[in-house]
Amino acid sequence: MRNEVYSHGHHPSVTSAHATRRAADSAAYLLEHLKSGMDLLDVGCGPGSITADFAELLDPGQVIGMDRSPDVVALAQQTYADVENLSFRTGNVYDLDLEDESVDVVHAHQVLQHLTDPVAALREMRRVTRPGGIIAVRDGDFHAMTWYPPTPELDEWMETYQQLARSNHAEPDAGRHLLAWAHEAGLTDIEPSSSNWLYATEDRRRWHAEAWAERVLTSAFAEQTLERGLADQAALERMAAGWRRWGESPDGWFLIPSGELIIHV
Repeated sequence: MRNEVYSHGHHPSVTSAHATRRAADSAAYLLEHLKSGMDLLDVGCGPGSITADFAELLDPGQVIGMDRSPDVVALAQQTYADVENLSFRTGNVYDLDLEDESVDVVHAHQVLQHLTDPVAALREMRRVTRPGGIIAVRDGDFHAMTWYPPTPELDEWMETYQQLARSNHAEPDAGRHLLAWAHEAGLTDIEPSSSNWLYATEDRRRWHAEAWAERVLTSAFAEQTLERGLADQAALERMAAGWRRWGESPDGWFLIPSGELIIHV
């Protein structure tokens, strides 16, 4: 197993944010391709909120959520214990514990950006997908994120995050690389698209600002940046304060674009 290091980690400031994601706002590009009775594997499922939506849509098809973190898998199992066609397990994206051609859909949301070898992961997803099935991937592009008003501390945050992710041999600008990675994996029947998350209303803006302020100070982002000398505690506190100040601006705007692929197998 490759020595993968997750730049965000699984602190509650991270998992609680991920638990707000739903299929409608994070996998809309895939929904029209889903039909009742399909079997789906959700790689890097996190706390399982998107996975649970898939289970409802695909019932009686079987849906498996897989994540590398036992703690996150346990959280998902507890949260969605009453969903009969949904199960969660720990797993390795490079060596999926599934037979060849065993599911109709493999889905990975904001996963490839954290991997040292996304091409190998795509090839493994292809192995477990049935002929006629779909691989669906969606990843953000950090350098394509935009915000207003100009906030120097967010510029500092972006530079620090880029350095951190790349020190983990990951690609924070993954969205723009998805098509190239799929081609390198030998996948050719591809529908590319993109979509955004926007934080501009008062509630969403303040939520996003506070989520990242807490993450900057308490998550693996903080631990790893301090350990590697990418920032000191004063810098982290400055970035968190900048996030909160941005969040209080009535003009605040934060756009997060993601690249998406529907890959037909």
